Formats: sequence, structure tokens, C-alpha cells
Amino acid sequence: MSSHTVAKSAADNDHVPRRRNPTLNAVRKILWNLIPPMTFVAIVGLWGLSVEVFRVPSYLLPAPGAVFQLLVAEAPMLWDNTKVTMLEIILGFGLTLLMAIPLGLVIALSPLAKQVLYPPAMLLQLVPKIAMAPLFLVWFGFGIGSKVILTLLMTFFPLLIASISGFQILDARLLYLTRSMGANTWQTFRYLRVPAALPVIFSGIKTSATIAATAAIVAEFVGANEGLGYVLLRGTSTMNMELTFAVLVILTVIGLAINYVVEVSEWLLAPWQRKLK
Repeated sequence: MSSHTVAKSAADNDHVPRRRNPTLNAVRKILWNLIPPMTFVAIVGLWGLSVEVFRVPSYLLPAPGAVFQLLVAEAPMLWDNTKVTMLEIILGFGLTLLMAIPLGLVIALSPLAKQVLYPPAMLLQLVPKIAMAPLFLVWFGFGIGSKVILTLLMTFFPLLIASISGFQILDARLLYLTRSMGANTWQTFRYLRVPAALPVIFSGIKTSATIAATAAIVAEFVGANEGLGYVLLRGTSTMNMELTFAVLVILTVIGLAINYVVEVSEWLLAPWQRKLK
């Protein structure tokens, strides 16, 4: 065999894709997915170590163990108040989903609707929601209604803007192409405009979802006799840092759960996005 043939064979072998070890790939995937929980464990460990080493007083920063013990001891009380806050979040954010996305579609597709509806929405966004919270207490009382309305107002505008941008992102040339191929209005909307808009809309949903929990807590700060915001105020007013941090842990879990639900929804409704991640 000539040296030229050997060199050519070696070059050909370089272009042949190497088979990856399935077991090694599985291990790498498992380790990669373990990074977020391990990071959380490291943060908690650093928290506990800092409290122990620097002897931080419990009224400033409680130890993780003390917070966990209180979570167990006060589980029934915390669970009852968590259900109240979760109901406020679900109702307020649910109304946002039902109202902001259709309104964004109407504004995106109708110049008249944009001129009529968008300015009031922008004006409402410019008004400080926290300043309006006492008014909601007067109008809707100390019940769940005032908290739901405030949550709706604080989460509405980000999703509205994302919906308008999403439904307007489609290239007009694609619309001309599909219409020239015989597609009707519904087919163009279902198979072209909606898939193009979904990634942008879900970005707005993620932003609004993170605001929803904050909005509910702020509403409970203003006036409430139940809910995690009420418990948080009670903990800070009595310098019970274990209770305060226990509520913060619960709120973190709620935020993670909401984010996970949104991620799963995007994974189900936008399967073409899976290959891009």
C-alpha cells in the first residue's frame, strides 16, 4: 500500500464521526442536571457555616437547622396561610393570562384597537400599584378580592407587551407566501402566527409569573389577617427571624414551582423550541 493511500485512509477516518459511549453520556447528563440542586445545597451549607463560624446572633441570621425545625413545628399554620397566598396568585395570574394575551392579539392585529386600547393600558402601568393598594382595600375590602386585583394589575402589563410583540414578530412576506399557497386566515393564524408568537409570549409569562408572588405578598402587607405576607409581617415585628426565614423559604419554593409549571407548559406547547435549548 502506497503512502498516498495510507494518508488518504487516515484522512477519511478523521471525518468519520466517533461513536460516543452511551453510559458516559448518561453520566454526564445526570451530573449536569445535578448542578442546580448541588448549588442550592452549597449555598445552604455556606449559610450554616457562616452562622457557626462568625457566631451570628439568631435575631440577625438564624441557622438553617432552626429554620427547618420551625417549618416542621409550624407546618399546619404555614400550610393554611400558604393556601391563601397561592389562591391569590392563581386567581390574579390566571386573570392576567385570560385578559392580556387576547388583548395583545387584538392590539397587534388592529391599528384602531392599538390607538384606542393601548394608551389606557400604558397610563394604568404608569400609576404606582403600591399607591393604589390602599384604595383597593377601601373598594374591595380586606378579603381576597383586593389581593387578586393588585396581582392582576402588577402582572398584566409585562404579559401584554410580550403578547403584542409576539403577534407582531411574524415577517409579512411569510403571510403573503402562505396566502398565495391557498391558506385561509385561520390556517395562517394557527400554523404560522401562533408558533412564531409563543416563544415571546412565554418570556412574558415567565416575567409576570415571578411578579405574581411578589404582588400577592405586597397586597397582604397593606392589609390582611391571613396569608404568607401577614405571617412575614408578624415574624419581623416580633423579631422572630426563624419564622421570617421559614416564610422566605416557602416563597422560594412557590416561585420555583411556578417557574417549573411555565417551563413544562412551554415544553408541551412549543415542541419546536426543544431543539434550540
